[in-house]
Amino acid sequence: MTLTDLNIEELIALCKAKNQKAEFEIYRRYSKAMFNVAVRIVKDEHYAEDVMQEAFLKAFARISDYRQEVAFGAWLKRIIINHSIDFYKKISKFQFDELERNIYRIDHEDVELVEIDFKILKVEKILQTINNLNDNYRMVLTLHYIEGYDQEEIAEILNISYANCRTTLSRAKENIRKALQNSI
Repeated sequence: MTLTDLNIEELIALCKAKNQKAEFEIYRRYSKAMFNVAVRIVKDEHYAEDVMQEAFLKAFARISDYRQEVAFGAWLKRIIINHSIDFYKKISKFQFDELERNIYRIDHEDVELVEIDFKILKVEKILQTINNLNDNYRMVLTLHYIEGYDQEEIAEILNISYANCRTTLSRAKENIRKALQNSI
């Protein structure tokens, strides 16, 4: 029987025994999903890759703390989110706007006529609008609508009161609604 045949509980037991191959198998199974979580918070694919790998190392170092009270994926996701938020807070203090990300030029000669998938365009517009919101609103919307956390969990993750979380979520929804209306 190979490691790929083992269920997650068996892999966790091997990880607790410091089996690096089992750690790699867990990484292989969860890395894509956890990368997506990190990139939505950090907003940069390269940083998200680093954050995700550091969070996995942290998770494996603390795997003995995992008590199976929640699903392993949820436990791991919580570590990824917390590490991503901490990292984002740290870099956002020192990061300046990069002009090449904010300035776009279109050469009309290079434009090709293509069919547009309006559903994808709408989703991209919504995600772009979310990314342009201030950090508090973006984080709350991402955690609520994309990651699926309820308001109590978000309040705990962000270390804010439940009332503050509710108000922030409400204001974030209003801001995104207005931004989307103005862009039409």
